[in-house]
Amino acid sequence: MRHLPRNVVLALLTVYIVWGSTYFGIQVALTSFPPLMMIGTRFVVAGGLLYAWMKWRGAPNPTLREWRDGGIIGVLMLSGGTGLTACAEQYVSSGLTAVFIACSPMILSSLSGLFGDWPRRQEWAGILAGFAGAVLLASDSTFAAEPVGLILLLAAILCWDVGSVLSQKKLKMAKGGMGFASEMLAGGVFLVIASLIRGESMTGPVTWQAVSAWVYLVVAGSLLAFSAYMYLLSKVPAGLAASYAYVNPVIAVALGVSFGGETLSSKAGIAMAIILGSVILLTTARKPAA
Repeated sequence: MRHLPRNVVLALLTVYIVWGSTYFGIQVALTSFPPLMMIGTRFVVAGGLLYAWMKWRGAPNPTLREWRDGGIIGVLMLSGGTGLTACAEQYVSSGLTAVFIACSPMILSSLSGLFGDWPRRQEWAGILAGFAGAVLLASDSTFAAEPVGLILLLAAILCWDVGSVLSQKKLKMAKGGMGFASEMLAGGVFLVIASLIRGESMTGPVTWQAVSAWVYLVVAGSLLAFSAYMYLLSKVPAGLAASYAYVNPVIAVALGVSFGGETLSSKAGIAMAIILGSVILLTTARKPAA
């Protein structure tokens, strides 16, 4: 990654490492909080904090059009993408979920191509290699699923990728952090309303572990990683921005081996090497925007 701008490298590492660690954080938070309420409040608080920070720094309020466009993207990516994924995981095994999410770079790159930005040959090679590595890494898990779970998961991926490409090619958000704040606020409020309509209730007693996990998801998963991902969408090709879908499971496995006493199979080692190769292909395919 030495040829990439420093900010792009930092954003990639943030998305790779932080979102890779949020798998465990979400599991812990869900022991106390229902899925839609947990995710919705997470983004409402993160968006509110970012909005207050940007106002303190003198940033202007988004225009009505910027609120509208940020709201559309927030509802698609956060309510549709993240919310539907949480619902789908009640019916789909973790292994199959990882495989579906690994389709995201291919879908996102194809959608970008419809706007005239087709991936180059090396990028396609990296995208396909990453998908193969993610499938191999997930193959140690079961692939059980109910039809409703598959439908929800496919809808979640489409919502996330359509929102991502619209933020790149079509819709105009407020600049910088204020745009990210408007997305998180809109998506979070939508999820909280959906939670109330659904009648969600606490899944267990509120523990300090669950609260700590929720705080981590607000600060690291939303404020840092989501903002970093939106920055990447404005600076690098879609395939590289979405490469988190390959790397996050690797980070999750590495954390499990390092801190959870898990073992690394030879198959997982090969899969991780393939994924590393895919990231090398994607990061060297073309120079990102300045």
